[in-house]
Amino acid sequence: MAAYVALLRIELHFPQAGSLKAKRKELSSVKALLHQRMGLSIAEVDHHDLWQRATLAGALTGGDLGRLDAAVDKVERWLEDRFPTGVYVQRTLVSFEDI
Repeated sequence: MAAYVALLRIELHFPQAGSLKAKRKELSSVKALLHQRMGLSIAEVDHHDLWQRATLAGALTGGDLGRLDAAVDKVERWLEDRFPTGVYVQRTLVSFEDI
């Protein structure tokens, strides 16, 4: 049985956020949508106290590498549409045998 994990490091920029409260409101929405619509397990891992930046870590799992890669592509496209001037996604796909 093959099993794969996609790990994502997501850097976001919130140019419209004028406060930590505004950033956290937007970030909460983004995290909920990524989890609900795409099944991404996600957490904020850096830049907690900067009001225009956030770093997230996310993970997806699957039994088919092609489908998993396509799911990560979908996440990236969604983020690029939502943050046209401020998103960077770093991805790593590995099999459980490689961990």
